[in-house]
Amino acid sequence: MLAALGFATIAVLLLVTMTKRASVLVALILLPVLAALIGGFAGDLGELILGGLSKVAPTGIMIAFAVLYFSLMVDAGLFDPLIRGLLRVARGDPLRITVATAVLTLCVALDGDGASTFLITVSALLPVYQRLGMNPLVLSGVVCLGAGVMNMVPWGGPTVRAMAALKLDSSEVFTPVLPAMGVGVAWVLVASYLLGRRERNRLGALSAQGPAPDAGKGEQDDREPAVAATTVTVATEPEPSRHATPATADGEHQAVRAPGDGPGAVRVPPLPRTWLNVFNLLLTVTLVVCLIQEVMPLPVLFVLGFAIAALVNHPSWEQQQALLDRHAKNVVLVTMMIFAAGVLTGILSGTRMLDEMAEALVSVVPDSFGSHMPVAVAVSGMPLSLVFTPDAYYFGVLPVLAETAQGFGTDPAEVARAAILGQMTTGFPLSPLTASTFILVGMSGVSLGEHQRFIFRWAFATTLVMTAAALLTGAFSL
Repeated sequence: MLAALGFATIAVLLLVTMTKRASVLVALILLPVLAALIGGFAGDLGELILGGLSKVAPTGIMIAFAVLYFSLMVDAGLFDPLIRGLLRVARGDPLRITVATAVLTLCVALDGDGASTFLITVSALLPVYQRLGMNPLVLSGVVCLGAGVMNMVPWGGPTVRAMAALKLDSSEVFTPVLPAMGVGVAWVLVASYLLGRRERNRLGALSAQGPAPDAGKGEQDDREPAVAATTVTVATEPEPSRHATPATADGEHQAVRAPGDGPGAVRVPPLPRTWLNVFNLLLTVTLVVCLIQEVMPLPVLFVLGFAIAALVNHPSWEQQQALLDRHAKNVVLVTMMIFAAGVLTGILSGTRMLDEMAEALVSVVPDSFGSHMPVAVAVSGMPLSLVFTPDAYYFGVLPVLAETAQGFGTDPAEVARAAILGQMTTGFPLSPLTASTFILVGMSGVSLGEHQRFIFRWAFATTLVMTAAALLTGAFSL
């Protein structure tokens, strides 16, 4: 019964969010609560929810301060040289911008952390998409594809879990699929080219009819959902802030005010803009290096980074308060999604619904299918990212599948290789079970359902392409 209840919860969640029958926030909270009540866990509901919230609390804290940090840097104009460079190279061509998005994502995602990848790439590129009137779904989609493939690296979550669950090392799991991963990278570039060409045609058709729409409101062709006019962007006032003096980021009309005009505030002379830009660049580079080297936990790094950046860029109390007021909406929306996802995973894990779902999935695999297990795992892995958390799949489902395949003479390592071609790699930036997905859609200003409908077939195609390459290169057999 628990397995059926778990599958039904996930199915209804995907249905109501993709059809917009309910907001993602409401669905993530109320549907698992309803499932827990039906399953007879009313007495444990508080403990289950609190356990889930506790697990995502560090992520929520990190996201809150990371959004504030990168919003501050966008306001300060840190990414303006990159934006101008991209626009100069692209010459206003959406196709080139889209391919550049894929290249940047593939480079940033080398650290194997989806949250930091989304924070950096979306913060840097969203203003470019807004300036050209491009569809933000293209941004979230292409970043999804690039980050998904790069999540296969040996230090990424899925590969680490696969190696730990089956007691294998990277030479047995990752090295044989490296050629397939290379093909996946090439496919991401091809897909970004195709998406960029379609976006170029869309904007060309709109420009022939009138001015291009504002970013975040883009009217799309019949195949794409319209993005709501109330979408959230990382920097709600990017243009005025780029021309603000160091003393303020509120706009030019306050440029004559000295910092510390409030009662009792210390008067602080403004820093020259050039030195401020250099400081922001050095601080951001240092922060990124510390993230990669894991010098401190991610939440701590972003808390400290934001505090330092706020003090230097906005030295007075009034300016710091204005900064928080300006970006509070972005922070609240993204962090609320993170904690709502914690309610879902806390209930599904604490009630053992996920464990029962894993056992039910394995039980329906026919014995005659054992020799073809690697291909089946590879093809099904990406869609199952929408159903299983990485821990539930790699520690619950994968060992049983590998043992079944071994009974038919198939090396368990082949099953592990097949799993990382899709399960929480190409699939994780679409899954409602991973907190980083809500970072991507929240900062891009799109809804989860729109994002899933837009990019699912492209992400699934990435897995199919890499599966074919793995078969051709002998990573596993048919």
